[in-house]
Amino acid sequence: MTELTDITPLLLSRIRDVEDYPEQGVMFKDITPLLADPVAFTALTEALAEIARRTGATKIVGLEARGFILGAPVAVRAGIGFIPVRKAGKLPGATLSQSYDLEYGSAEIEVHAEDLSAQDRVLIVDDVLATGGTAEAAIQLVHRAGAEVAGAAVLMELGFLAGRPRLEAALDGAPLEALITV
Repeated sequence: MTELTDITPLLLSRIRDVEDYPEQGVMFKDITPLLADPVAFTALTEALAEIARRTGATKIVGLEARGFILGAPVAVRAGIGFIPVRKAGKLPGATLSQSYDLEYGSAEIEVHAEDLSAQDRVLIVDDVLATGGTAEAAIQLVHRAGAEVAGAAVLMELGFLAGRPRLEAALDGAPLEALITV
């Protein structure tokens, strides 16, 4: 496997800055050029799959929506299952839900109640760690389903938003790995 430090320039070169999106004053980090590049996307997938193997994960939980794009191929590459965590009302059947606070208001995410068990070690995968609210809610869902959290892995951490301390507290000793910190 390529060392993470070796792929950092490749990943960074495929992330595009979009000024004033989705609102004035925000510098959006667009990963679609990375996803369009098969070499960069493969390197990213392999790096995250290595984290899954290292943590002993038996399932990947991907957070809607870009966590689906990253998490599903990571699960395939690592040879483990993939579980989507969706916005409330998007999953059929019995679900567990978790509310969490946003900067302005609140949101709710759900997982199928039967998709996780006490035998599972879950790696939570997403594209970006910002304030940590969604990932923290996902950790709570995994615990409520009876599974163990093996860790969390993201492509990019926005360090200036200080989500790491919040998420590390929720992870309770499980690792948090970001391939890039900006």
